[in-house]
Amino acid sequence: MASEATAQLYRIGELADMFGVTPRTIRYYEELGLLESGDREGGAHRKYDEKNVIYLKRIQQLKDYGLALADIRELFELARKDRSGGAVRRLLAEKYRERLEEAEKKKAALESYIDDLSWHLEQLERVKDFFQCPGASCGSCLYAERCDVRLLLRKG
Repeated sequence: MASEATAQLYRIGELADMFGVTPRTIRYYEELGLLESGDREGGAHRKYDEKNVIYLKRIQQLKDYGLALADIRELFELARKDRSGGAVRRLLAEKYRERLEEAEKKKAALESYIDDLSWHLEQLERVKDFFQCPGASCGSCLYAERCDVRLLLRKG
């Protein structure tokens, strides 16, 4: 690791380009306390050290996993208080469990949708006329138990 005196410093534009964001985004992250630029002397550009490169990469990863900036800020603040990292790992695991639960629900809904769409497609490929179903052949239809129209007719 490079020493403090020889550490690579990045201007705001360089850091933004490196991560495909705008300088405004970098400044916003700095306002939130997620990034820290070095001291600016005499109107010089903001300079960011390698630590900020790591922080920005972590911000992007956490956002990719569905965390909001408020969640990320909470994690960063907790990391500053608990240098062992244990509290951050526990909180992050909790947040990931929440996201996983949400994703599993979405997955189940999508699988149900795909299954439903598949049987409707198969059904349409077997009938000659869209309005033929349900019809005279309804009693011997392979899809009779799933048919939402047939279920409606049974209720009525």
